[in-house]
Amino acid sequence: MCHNILMKRLIAVSGGVDSVVLLDSVLRHGQDEVAVAHFDHGIRAESAADARFVAGLARRYDVPYVTRREELGPAASEDVARRRRYQFLFDAAARWGGRVTTAHHQDDVIETIALNLRRGTRWRGLAAMGDQRIERPLLEWTKQDIYEYALRHRLEWVEDATNRSDAYLRNQLRRQLQARLTDQQRAALGRLWRQQWRLRQEIDQETLRLSSRLGSRYFWAHIPIEPARELLHREVQRLTGVSLLSAQLDRLLIAIKTGRAGTVWQPAAGVRVKLSVKSVTIKRVTR
Repeated sequence: MCHNILMKRLIAVSGGVDSVVLLDSVLRHGQDEVAVAHFDHGIRAESAADARFVAGLARRYDVPYVTRREELGPAASEDVARRRRYQFLFDAAARWGGRVTTAHHQDDVIETIALNLRRGTRWRGLAAMGDQRIERPLLEWTKQDIYEYALRHRLEWVEDATNRSDAYLRNQLRRQLQARLTDQQRAALGRLWRQQWRLRQEIDQETLRLSSRLGSRYFWAHIPIEPARELLHREVQRLTGVSLLSAQLDRLLIAIKTGRAGTVWQPAAGVRVKLSVKSVTIKRVTR
């Protein structure tokens, strides 16, 4: 006998076409318990109107709605806005008891790969969107698929003016990729992403297996540099949520191997590493 398993999904809805399609498709084709979550960064003057639109969607679909507004201001960086949004989503999901679900699609994967490689994240930049806490049902959809679904079902959405602004690096990359990549190249990148994502999972599992040894300076001093980078990257991310860049990892490894006992290192915002004679202690710090 087959039993349907009820899932609880906290769907992140900005009001744009991607998240509106995600919400409609989940509710139209599933029996899952759904709530809508909206984060208002306070970056744009019209963001309050977007929040009202999303609240109206939740009422129309008759699902719970949770929201938060913060006054990050127009000068806020993409990274700060993203971190604050995900903190809200994870907090809301924990309170509600569901899983964060976002509308990332195939084009987002390709853009994120390009952005990560430009920032210097090495091979892990090819394994984008690997956070196991987040469900992404639309990763096989293209942006064109999403628009076609929205038009076919006569959905309404709002357009975010910042998506057209050259002030954001992602927007610049999006236009370049749209102009240069063929459908075949996009498909090839998708296959490469899936391969790298599986490799990342295997490395993460091996890191967890070795976790009892990662607090030892002796261990770090006696393993080759490449596996040391991968292990340190994953351990810092696991303990702090911060993803270090290549240069930051290299500096931290040197510190772990040669730093004096009693010293404290901060390779990036939110990360503190304390050294003793024998041990390495990695902690997340907040302001």
